[in-house]
Amino acid sequence: MFKVLRRWWKYMTAKLSGSFNERADPKVQLEQAIMEAQEQHRRLREQAANVIANQKQAEMRLNRAMEELEKVNTNARQAVLMADEATKTNDTAKATEYTSAAESFANRLIQLETEVESLKTLSLQAAQASDQAKGAVQQNSSALQQKLSERQKLMGQLDQAKMQEQMNTAMATLSETVGEDVPTLEEVRDKIEARYAKAKGMSELTGSSVEARMLEVEQASMNAQAQTRLAEIRAQLGLAPAETESAGAVTPPAAEPAAEPATDPGTASN
Repeated sequence: MFKVLRRWWKYMTAKLSGSFNERADPKVQLEQAIMEAQEQHRRLREQAANVIANQKQAEMRLNRAMEELEKVNTNARQAVLMADEATKTNDTAKATEYTSAAESFANRLIQLETEVESLKTLSLQAAQASDQAKGAVQQNSSALQQKLSERQKLMGQLDQAKMQEQMNTAMATLSETVGEDVPTLEEVRDKIEARYAKAKGMSELTGSSVEARMLEVEQASMNAQAQTRLAEIRAQLGLAPAETESAGAVTPPAAEPAAEPATDPGTASN
């Protein structure tokens, strides 16, 4: 029974995951992936900063230990010199005191030398870890930049895919019937062309009828009267008559004067 329930749970999980992946917006998923990569880079930078901070602290401790080592070494040398001086002057008490101080400085010097060696090893390890952390941050930063560039490319491809899908849908609907009550583009075009052809035919019939010719004659008469009236107005105003003649009108040639009959000289003398 437990195995059956576990199989059913896995089946439902896979089914829901598949449905989610099919319906999820790729743009949102892409932004989620980039945000996760940026968050990982931020955590890596914090860890690298802690490693570098430890390396800096180890260096500071080493520097302080070396400064103190130098100081104790100088004091030990000075104590030895003062003890030797006191011995030469037969001042046994001071010689003993200076010798004891020199021994204390020597013990402290040994401790500091051990501590300095340990700090040198620690500082070297911290420096190596710091270099590795810096390299990891730099490498991850380059990978993040590549992901950001890839995001721009994928976003462009996604927009192109959406546009192509819309174009495919639009082109498909142009040649498909949307519903029983909605005609296709071809049906509407045939209807408009039939109506246009019928209107052109009626226009040709109307233009060839007697009524149309009568209207043309009446319009020509009105135009002739208008031209005559304009000529009278120009004459009243003393304006030169218009140069343009009516279309197709031919001005008759002026009549030549009749030739006088020739006088016969014989008749004239009579």
